[in-house]
Amino acid sequence: MRWWKVAGLAGLAGVAATGVVLARGERRRRAYTPEEIREKLHARVTEGTADKTPAAADEG
Repeated sequence: MRWWKVAGLAGLAGVAATGVVLARGERRRRAYTPEEIREKLHARVTEGTADKTPAAADEG
C-alpha cells in the first residue's frame, strides 16, 4: 500500500471522527429546553458574582 493511500485513509477517519463529535455535542445542546438553559445561565452568573470578594476594594 502506498503512503498516500494510508494518509488519505487517516484523513478520512479524522473527518468522520470530527463529525461524530460535533453531532454528539449538537444533540446535547438541543436536549435542553429554553427554561433549563436560562436557569443554568442564571446559576453561572450567581456563582461568578459570589466568588468575587470585597477584599480587593479594601487593599487601596
